[in-house]
Amino acid sequence: MNTLTILNPADGDLIASLPTDDAERVARKAAAARAAQPAWASLPLSERIVCIERFRAAIVRDENSLARTLTREVGKPITQARNELRGLQPRIDFFLARIGQALASEIVFDEGGMREEIERLPLGVVANISAWNYPWFVGCNVILPALLAGNAVLYKPSEHASLTGQALTRLLHEAGVPPDVMACVLGAGETGRALLAQPVDAVCFTGSHATGLAVAHAARDRLVHLQLELGGKDPGYVCDDAPIDLAAASLAEGAMYNAGQSCCAIERIYVHERVHDAFVERFVDVVRKLRVGDPLDEATEVGPLARAAQLQVLQGQVADALARGATLRLGGGSGPGPGHWFQPTVLTDVTHEMEVMREESFGPVIGIQRVADDDEAVRLMNDTRYGLTASVYTPDGQRARRLLSRMAVGTVYWNCCDRVSPRLPWSGMGDSGLGLTLSLDGLRAFSRPRAWHLRG
Repeated sequence: MNTLTILNPADGDLIASLPTDDAERVARKAAAARAAQPAWASLPLSERIVCIERFRAAIVRDENSLARTLTREVGKPITQARNELRGLQPRIDFFLARIGQALASEIVFDEGGMREEIERLPLGVVANISAWNYPWFVGCNVILPALLAGNAVLYKPSEHASLTGQALTRLLHEAGVPPDVMACVLGAGETGRALLAQPVDAVCFTGSHATGLAVAHAARDRLVHLQLELGGKDPGYVCDDAPIDLAAASLAEGAMYNAGQSCCAIERIYVHERVHDAFVERFVDVVRKLRVGDPLDEATEVGPLARAAQLQVLQGQVADALARGATLRLGGGSGPGPGHWFQPTVLTDVTHEMEVMREESFGPVIGIQRVADDDEAVRLMNDTRYGLTASVYTPDGQRARRLLSRMAVGTVYWNCCDRVSPRLPWSGMGDSGLGLTLSLDGLRAFSRPRAWHLRG
């Protein structure tokens, strides 16, 4: 049996070696999930809700150990790891409070002896190939609504967050979800390909655009529910009337939180020429003061990258920008010592000829571009194949609405960024993906409607 080696990205130390699931083991788990799903779906919704309530309580109980595991395997600062676990709790509360409404049968017509109803049925077996950057958020956005709707789940956590994936699965089993209904498969790409080969009813993937295309290609010959949550090149625009301190602090956090490793992290900033210099000065000052260091240290704000391969991507983007005339204001290279460290980096005098303004960085690197007016800002913000989020900073709400309404994205922000709410749908346009999670629509996405025509 092959093994998966888990290394600490802060220092390269070995954390664990885990056995991986080969194609035969994946097939056995898929067959068991198929056999177990009808009994799970036949339970009253109230009983499935009780299981997820127990799961929520276990997360609260084990917060410290779960946060430490997450920090050690992906390098997320310990305070941010706890924030993820605490932020998950209101999401779970939303799921529990609204799942009954989402799944309820609905009478849409009842006249002249003809009655029409809509019933919502489980999809069946859901394959979930999840991400490492927010494994609790991203995993539970799929797993919990899917289970509540009566589906079985085959869950492949990222190979970079396998210990967290195992912990998530264990807590669900302890909470009463049968092991065959919630099965974890461990491994890297080979395991993922084996999972996609199974006769599942839905495929949910979170990760890069390139891998998302491969997932879609693997599912092309089957008419299954497909959900792809992919990357972003998320822009922010600072208008000429924006409060500079607020905008700089908000955008710096949006760019550097979790070392910029988020699909909705701010990756490029456009600033009106009237306030450009003042904004850059303040932004650089905020980023310079961020504490970079041991992710287990409570004071750390920026930790290492989760993946060593991303260091080369960021180094290439910075080198390309400098070769094309950008100005390096801060950072620019790998950090000292072992581990996957990259300095928080700020570039100005950037253009869209540079990779840093076009291709996803997924790290603590940001380009800031001067613009003459709102129209130029909108044109440049939309000059991307991605369409996840966009932010505008101005005290003028009407101006913000006019600008944001022109954005080809799934989520828009006024005077904020990098925010997700369980009450709102999370979706993207263009190369940012297909389908959605969260909101009532996201809950209903794990069911299929059946139409009833009843003549009495």
